[in-house]
Amino acid sequence: MTAEQHNKYLSWAHFAHAAITALMMLFVLAFMTAAMTLDPNPAPAPFVVFLWVFFVAMTAVLTLPSIVAGYALLKRKRWAKIICIVAGVLASMSAPIGTAVCVYTFWFLFSEPGKMLYDNPQRMLSSSTKPWVTHSSPTRDAQYVPPPTPPDWR
Repeated sequence: MTAEQHNKYLSWAHFAHAAITALMMLFVLAFMTAAMTLDPNPAPAPFVVFLWVFFVAMTAVLTLPSIVAGYALLKRKRWAKIICIVAGVLASMSAPIGTAVCVYTFWFLFSEPGKMLYDNPQRMLSSSTKPWVTHSSPTRDAQYVPPPTPPDWR
């Protein structure tokens, strides 16, 4: 497979991990809510609301990095490697699918195809080529000139 194909498959793997994690959390929330409300002695409503907020926050913490990583990989953003490493580490906590996504993420990003896509030195300026320096002008000592004072608008 080519590096672009691995990149695309990894992005879809992150999207799939986020979707599966979100669906599992919603299932757990629905089950817990049903169990607490159908009990003869139901749990207080503020406690149920607290559990919902807690689980939604945990779902966001576990899924948003994977969604952002999938998007960054699809669009080939410069910062995709960084967010993919973060998303891979967070995905590793949800075994077995998250662990597989984590391993695939690390394998791709630190292998030659991943380095070819995201560690490309062509984006950096060469130290030998400085287009702003003209060789025909003589060099002179730079002297500090203070900036002009702003006008008084009072």
